[in-house]
Amino acid sequence: MSDDPLPPSSPTPAPDRPTVRTAAVIPAAGRGVRLGPGAPKALRALGGTPMLVHAVRAMADSRAVSLVVVVAPPDGAGEVKSLLDAHALPERTDVLVVPGGESRQESVKLGLDALPEGYDIVLVHDAARPLVPVDTVDAVIEAVRDGAPAVVPALPLADTVKQVEPAAAPGEPEPVVATPDRSTLRAVQTPQGFDRATLVRAHGTVTDDVTDDASMVEQLGLTVVTVPGHEEAFKVTRPLDLVLAEAVLARRRLNDGF
Repeated sequence: MSDDPLPPSSPTPAPDRPTVRTAAVIPAAGRGVRLGPGAPKALRALGGTPMLVHAVRAMADSRAVSLVVVVAPPDGAGEVKSLLDAHALPERTDVLVVPGGESRQESVKLGLDALPEGYDIVLVHDAARPLVPVDTVDAVIEAVRDGAPAVVPALPLADTVKQVEPAAAPGEPEPVVATPDRSTLRAVQTPQGFDRATLVRAHGTVTDDVTDDASMVEQLGLTVVTVPGHEEAFKVTRPLDLVLAEAVLARRRLNDGF
């Protein structure tokens, strides 16, 4: 009998993963009144470039995203298309502009309705989150590919949170009724990722006014999971947020050549 060691067995090749195409929907039909009068929030300049363009680039930076649907103000689709055409975007990603509705929920549904067949994963991203890193986008997509029907990027809360009884009039003191355990709470960001069929079903079923698409999936009785968010994926809502976003962008340009 030979004492020679047996040759190592060849590793079993991993099964090929089916190609799954991803599209992103960016509702950008809101006016953004908390940033003050002027252009709609999504069209405000950040580092000399409209926030919407930054948001489209953030989605297109992911190699998994091959289509971005921008949902424009109902009477401003032409203006938004011209604006996007005037800025360099990754050539591998198609961009489609469609008119939106009166509410965010209606605008997302109109964006969904405009998606061609063949896209199995849909991201829904706030135009007012222009600086989300590509690693966060990819983490959301990967979690949906792994079987989650809905995925949200989220961050732990740094502040103590109080539940209050709303004041009868603005400015009046509000009684505290509870202090939730913040270790079980998360601040949710975008892009939120979905199995397309699940998101279409949610928009065709849930009629309540909601603040994000994941809560619609929750109302279907399905599980929504979180992946780590990023501190730079904050929402630009108030003038101070715009100052912070300018600082982040300036740092990126200095350090990374962004």
